[in-house]
Amino acid sequence: MEVIYSLIPGMTFFGLVFVVILIWAVRKGQYEDMEGNASRILLDDDEDSMLISQPKEEVETEKDPGTPEK
Repeated sequence: MEVIYSLIPGMTFFGLVFVVILIWAVRKGQYEDMEGNASRILLDDDEDSMLISQPKEEVETEKDPGTPEK
C-alpha cells in the first residue's frame, strides 16, 4: 500500500508530461495530414528516376518520337 503513495504522484507527473507533448504536437501540425503519407507510398516514382539515369539525347527522343530532329 505504501508503494501506491509514490506511484500516484509519479504517474500523474508522466501523464501531464504526455499531455503537454500531445498539445505541442497538435499545435505544430503533426496530425494535420493523416492521409498524405499513407497514399504517397502508392505513387510511382520509378519513371522520374529512370529519366535521370538515361542520357539527355535518349530522353528527348523518347518524349517526342514523331517530331523531326533539328
